[in-house]
Amino acid sequence: VQLQASGGGLVQPGGSLRLSCAVSGSVFQINRMGWYRQAPGKLRELVARISSSGTSTYVDSVKGRFSISRDNSKNTLDLQMNSLKPEDTAVYYCNLVAGTVHDDEYDYWGQGTLVTVSS
Repeated sequence: VQLQASGGGLVQPGGSLRLSCAVSGSVFQINRMGWYRQAPGKLRELVARISSSGTSTYVDSVKGRFSISRDNSKNTLDLQMNSLKPEDTAVYYCNLVAGTVHDDEYDYWGQGTLVTVSS
Protein backbone atom coordinates (compact mmCIF):
# COMPACT_ATOMS: atom_id res chain seq x y z
CA VAL A 1 0.00 0.00 0.00
CA GLN A 2 1.26 3.46 -0.89
CA LEU A 3 -0.10 6.81 0.24
CA GLN A 4 0.65 9.99 -1.71
CA ALA A 5 -0.19 13.27 -0.01
CA SER A 6 -0.58 16.54 -1.89
CA GLY A 7 -2.09 20.00 -1.58
CA GLY A 8 0.23 21.71 0.85
CA GLY A 9 1.60 25.18 0.30
CA LEU A 10 1.87 28.72 1.59
CA VAL A 11 -1.33 30.43 2.65
CA GLN A 12 -2.14 33.60 4.55
CA PRO A 13 -3.82 33.48 7.96
CA GLY A 14 -7.54 33.02 7.52
CA GLY A 15 -7.08 31.24 4.22
CA SER A 16 -7.96 27.71 3.17
CA LEU A 17 -6.20 24.68 1.78
CA ARG A 18 -7.37 21.22 0.83
CA LEU A 19 -5.04 18.30 1.34
CA SER A 20 -5.54 15.06 -0.52
CA CYS A 21 -4.10 11.61 0.00
CA ALA A 22 -4.24 9.07 -2.81
CA VAL A 23 -4.15 5.43 -1.76
CA SER A 24 -2.86 2.72 -4.07
CA GLY A 25 -2.67 -0.99 -3.43
CA SER A 26 -5.00 -3.14 -1.39
CA VAL A 27 -5.37 -4.42 2.14
CA PHE A 28 -7.66 -6.90 3.84
CA GLN A 29 -9.59 -4.06 5.44
CA ILE A 30 -9.14 -0.40 6.32
CA ASN A 31 -9.86 0.18 9.98
CA ARG A 32 -9.38 3.94 9.97
CA MET A 33 -7.59 6.75 8.17
CA GLY A 34 -6.35 10.05 9.40
CA TRP A 35 -4.20 13.11 9.08
CA TYR A 36 -1.34 13.86 11.43
CA ARG A 37 0.95 16.85 11.57
CA GLN A 38 4.36 17.65 12.93
CA ALA A 39 5.53 21.18 13.55
CA PRO A 40 9.22 22.01 13.95
CA GLY A 41 10.48 20.90 17.34
CA LYS A 42 7.21 19.22 18.25
CA LEU A 43 5.89 15.69 18.32
CA ARG A 44 3.63 14.39 15.60
CA GLU A 45 -0.01 14.81 16.57
CA LEU A 46 -3.27 13.44 15.30
CA VAL A 47 -5.30 16.15 13.57
CA ALA A 48 -8.33 14.25 12.33
CA ARG A 49 -9.39 10.67 11.92
CA ILE A 50 -12.22 8.89 10.14
CA SER A 51 -13.32 5.39 11.01
CA SER A 52 -14.46 2.63 8.67
CA SER A 53 -18.05 3.57 9.53
CA GLY A 54 -17.44 7.20 8.62
CA THR A 55 -17.24 8.62 12.12
CA SER A 56 -14.78 11.51 12.29
CA THR A 57 -12.90 12.94 15.24
CA TYR A 58 -10.72 16.03 15.51
CA VAL A 59 -8.15 17.48 17.83
CA ASP A 60 -9.69 20.37 19.76
CA SER A 61 -7.52 23.00 18.11
CA VAL A 62 -9.01 22.36 14.65
CA LYS A 63 -12.64 21.62 15.51
CA GLY A 64 -14.97 23.76 13.45
CA ARG A 65 -12.20 24.68 11.01
CA PHE A 66 -11.05 21.38 9.49
CA SER A 67 -13.10 18.66 7.86
CA ILE A 68 -11.92 15.16 6.98
CA SER A 69 -13.57 13.14 4.25
CA ARG A 70 -12.99 9.89 2.44
CA ASP A 71 -13.99 8.91 -1.09
CA ASN A 72 -13.98 5.12 -1.33
CA SER A 73 -14.66 5.18 -5.08
CA LYS A 74 -11.54 7.25 -5.71
CA ASN A 75 -9.44 5.79 -2.88
CA THR A 76 -8.70 9.24 -1.53
CA LEU A 77 -8.66 10.91 1.86
CA ASP A 78 -9.07 14.67 2.02
CA LEU A 79 -8.63 17.31 4.68
CA GLN A 80 -10.35 20.64 4.10
CA MET A 81 -8.67 23.29 6.21
CA ASN A 82 -10.37 26.65 6.68
CA SER A 83 -9.57 29.69 8.80
CA LEU A 84 -5.96 28.65 8.93
CA LYS A 85 -3.75 30.01 11.68
CA PRO A 86 0.04 30.33 11.90
CA GLU A 87 0.02 27.58 14.51
CA ASP A 88 -1.34 25.20 11.86
CA THR A 89 2.03 25.38 10.13
CA ALA A 90 3.45 21.86 9.97
CA VAL A 91 4.17 18.91 7.76
CA TYR A 92 0.94 16.99 7.34
CA TYR A 93 0.95 13.22 6.95
CA CYS A 94 -1.84 10.92 5.89
CA ASN A 95 -2.17 7.63 7.69
CA LEU A 96 -3.98 4.37 7.01
CA VAL A 97 -4.48 1.68 9.63
CA ALA A 98 -5.12 -1.67 8.01
CA GLY A 99 -6.61 -4.68 9.72
CA THR A 100 -5.82 -8.31 9.05
CA VAL A 101 -7.79 -11.51 9.25
CA HIS A 102 -5.95 -12.15 12.54
CA ASP A 103 -7.08 -8.79 14.02
CA ASP A 104 -3.59 -7.30 13.77
CA GLU A 105 -3.18 -3.70 12.68
CA TYR A 106 -0.56 -2.13 10.47
CA ASP A 107 0.19 1.55 9.90
CA TYR A 108 0.92 3.03 6.50
CA TRP A 109 2.14 6.60 6.04
CA GLY A 110 2.32 9.10 3.25
CA GLN A 111 5.41 11.16 2.63
CA GLY A 112 4.09 14.39 4.13
CA THR A 113 3.10 17.71 2.64
CA LEU A 114 4.18 21.07 4.08
CA VAL A 115 1.58 23.62 5.09
CA THR A 116 2.86 27.09 5.91
CA VAL A 117 0.48 29.72 7.25
CA SER A 118 2.12 33.11 7.16
CA SER A 119 1.52 36.65 6.01
